[in-house]
Amino acid sequence: LNWVPRPGLLPATAAAFLASGPDGEMLWLDVTHRPGQAPSVRLMGRYLLPPCKQRWHTCAAFLPQEGLLICGDRRGSLLLFPCSSSSVRAAESTSIANGGTDPVVEDSSNELEPSCLLHKGTLRLESPLSVLFGLHGKTGVTSLTIHRDYIYSTGRDGVYRQLRLQDQQLVVLRKHRPCKGLQWIEELRFTSDGDLLVLGFHADNFVVWSSRTGENLHCIPCGGGHRSWSYCSSPLAEVFAFIKSGDVMLYHREAEPCEQQVLLPSLHGREITCVRRLGAMEVPGHATLNVFVTGSEDTTACVLVLSENSRAAVPLARLSDHISSVRTLAFAMGPGDEGFGDEGLSALLFSAGGRAQIECYQLLCTGDAVSESAVACQVIHVASHRLDKHWEQKKNRHKLVKMDPETRYMSLSVVPGTSTKQLPTPWKFLAAACSDGSVRIFGLLEAAQKLVLVAESFHHQRCVLKVEAFLHTWTGGERRHLLCSAATDGSIAFWDITGPIMDAVDALHQAEGEVQPLALDAPLVTVMAHSCGVNSLHIRKTPEGRYLVASGSDDGSIHICLLEVALGRGEAGAGTCLQVLEQVSRPCAHAAHVTGIRVLRPDLLLSASVDQRLTLWNRRLGELVPLSTTFFHVPDLAELDCWEVVEAGGELRYYCVLCGQGLEML
Repeated sequence: LNWVPRPGLLPATAAAFLASGPDGEMLWLDVTHRPGQAPSVRLMGRYLLPPCKQRWHTCAAFLPQEGLLICGDRRGSLLLFPCSSSSVRAAESTSIANGGTDPVVEDSSNELEPSCLLHKGTLRLESPLSVLFGLHGKTGVTSLTIHRDYIYSTGRDGVYRQLRLQDQQLVVLRKHRPCKGLQWIEELRFTSDGDLLVLGFHADNFVVWSSRTGENLHCIPCGGGHRSWSYCSSPLAEVFAFIKSGDVMLYHREAEPCEQQVLLPSLHGREITCVRRLGAMEVPGHATLNVFVTGSEDTTACVLVLSENSRAAVPLARLSDHISSVRTLAFAMGPGDEGFGDEGLSALLFSAGGRAQIECYQLLCTGDAVSESAVACQVIHVASHRLDKHWEQKKNRHKLVKMDPETRYMSLSVVPGTSTKQLPTPWKFLAAACSDGSVRIFGLLEAAQKLVLVAESFHHQRCVLKVEAFLHTWTGGERRHLLCSAATDGSIAFWDITGPIMDAVDALHQAEGEVQPLALDAPLVTVMAHSCGVNSLHIRKTPEGRYLVASGSDDGSIHICLLEVALGRGEAGAGTCLQVLEQVSRPCAHAAHVTGIRVLRPDLLLSASVDQRLTLWNRRLGELVPLSTTFFHVPDLAELDCWEVVEAGGELRYYCVLCGQGLEML
């Protein structure tokens, strides 16, 4: 049984009532009452729940503009039903004719029951328009909330999900995990100041969790979630009522002045491991707003906006699908080179890290003058991949020995230029550096929400720290997809992955998205650039069509090599040939690991290190000459990202963002 508020009915005197009965039949009744009179009940609709062991609904909500009813059931499924428009119109016309209330029914329970059942045979038994079976697991859906044209569902699986309607079908956009241990999420409440409160049970305590501050506002011992309860809050007091051992218990707390002041809110709970700039937003009445994505050891990624005027970082969205740390990020930009479309800033975001897990999201940032950040960000979860997914599905796996170690993705790079006449396919490709010594290539089919491993190589035989993909175009227009990978022994390998990608596309089309991984060919060239691990890597094309490859190492050294791509002639026919034209090495460029490096121009290099120095270098014939050094304030630097901006006067400026134990933009 459920009471459900329905638009069009006065909440003080009327509400919709849903009742599940035998054979999965659910009745929708509108109940109206006036003081001193018996309730008036009108049967509005009949719905058929899908077969399952426990066949009843647990929560529901009306979507008035679409004329739809959404329900959650005990099996954890979400169901979308049509509202009977004729019944609704009849009910509303009768209500208007009677001054906003239903007609008075005689004060007799004997006459009340037949009056409802008379209409039952005339109403059609509606089947669901859309079913998301077992979305919240076998423990059921606990609540449904409609907020700003989005649907939010909660369950006892420790997550809540954001959905939308698309052609009368329910589409899951993403899922959120509020905090560890909060397995029973019962309800969501959106506050007037923009916070989202998550109500649920953590062990035997009732918890109110603030999504904005990331902390428990209230924790009330009540014995756990198997009980009736109710919670109400106001600026003056908090009240929680619950039943325990047959007694009705009431918890009441008056509002107290807050003595704690947050001087600087945190972006993450632990150190930031990676950062990428999505782009800049121009919002009327605001200075230029830069949108970044950060990943952290706290297993989350954060989309945030940073204003140069306010110097404040405001989170827009938090992504919590990872089960281990987020180590690396990569973008595949939307329309245009900078990802600017007609609606705003769009991109595909790939995040990866521990437990061999990759997640893919669609980001869309638009201007929103009303919000604090002046930017609104819509996040849609597209696909995910885990190497040990099949292992997790094995029965009795605790009796078996897991042969593969826990692999960690150290670096990601999107393969550019895969949408050409040579490759007429919607697949996007992603290169990954892996801690188990492999370089892996993944294919993403966005329409089918599939991320597939298509090729791999264990050439390095040790942890691969960095990968960088780049595109070379011959004079005749033919393209070659090249890849650079760097490992812990200081070696940098260069690959031609054009053939494997083309073969993978053919195999994917024939096998409908399921293929055995192909083997990558041996590298074209391997350069021993450093004496130990390569922690930073960047490639830039020169005006002459050559490639500058810059790298930084654990030993504080910087290495640059100049490459030329030529057409080689082998026994099997024409192929790609790489020639190393020049190598420049600068030992002891920094006093600690070089964790960030960028080639700004063919003659200008920027490096950053754990020694908290940001250094500009001038590249001359056979040497690197330091130009200037700036000290930054972020300890344990993990990564650096750079971009250039042409100012109003035509002056070119370079900006960089650094992350580690904090975030800094220079």
